[in-house]
Amino acid sequence: MLKKILVLLVVIVMAKNVAAQEFLCNVQIQSPQIQGVDKSVFDALRTSIFEFMNNRNWSDYNFKMEERIECTMIITITEAISTNEFKAKINLVLQRPIYSTDYNSVVINYVDNDVHFWYTPYQPMDFSDNTYTSNLTSILGFYAYLMLGLDFDTFSLQGGTTFYEKAMAVATTAQSGSESGWRPFEGPKNRYQLIEGLMNSSYSQIRTFLYEYHRKGLDLMSKDKTAGRETISKTLENLKLVYDKRPGLYVLQVMVEAKRDEIVNIFKEASPAEKTNMITIMKEVDPANGSRYLEVNN
Repeated sequence: MLKKILVLLVVIVMAKNVAAQEFLCNVQIQSPQIQGVDKSVFDALRTSIFEFMNNRNWSDYNFKMEERIECTMIITITEAISTNEFKAKINLVLQRPIYSTDYNSVVINYVDNDVHFWYTPYQPMDFSDNTYTSNLTSILGFYAYLMLGLDFDTFSLQGGTTFYEKAMAVATTAQSGSESGWRPFEGPKNRYQLIEGLMNSSYSQIRTFLYEYHRKGLDLMSKDKTAGRETISKTLENLKLVYDKRPGLYVLQVMVEAKRDEIVNIFKEASPAEKTNMITIMKEVDPANGSRYLEVNN
């Protein structure tokens, strides 16, 4: 009896010490226009990607269950080339909880339209940072590291560097394959350009913005709305600094797209001077949507 009790205690202690994986990733597969493919293939694909993202250890950090990074990955199959070869787009939404609230701030809401992959149900999804095995696992691994980097950047200044380096390693290794989206010369809007923009020291203000906006701005607003909003007002200048250097920088466009509505909502209760400052900056940084920022006065 004593032996059974001791074994039970050991099991309980071990269970408490087991670290949760990094992600709480909701995976959805959509295929509204696809005909002639057994839909069970897409069910298996969802399960495989869900397990790949959520059951793998992506870092050496010990995440508690409540600390897992929340994200949504919506994969829309746009073409079935064969029964196991597909074209698709991925909509990736990364959220970050705000201290002392039940509010989650969207860090990125990103669409990758250039996804081409092969998938056979129940085959292992092998992945290594420095070995190209398949385009699908490279894409998933790349976005896992990207999201880790962005999340860590929102909690500490330059905190995501290690993960950006891993994402770049995946992108570089994937260039050995024939798939597009990984090379700098393929255009200004692809995976390589996204990670290069984050890692390029010339645009480091993007990462300063991520930290100050979330950690010193939104997190503080739960206790002091005025002080938190003042920080956010000041850190918008970082976006302008990047825009002045390179107006078409892809990661800047992605960041502004994710934050546009939230910025407007934050400044609806701001002083007239803060509203004017925000409108002036954001109309310059995001000229195609300049009128959206005027909604702060409604």
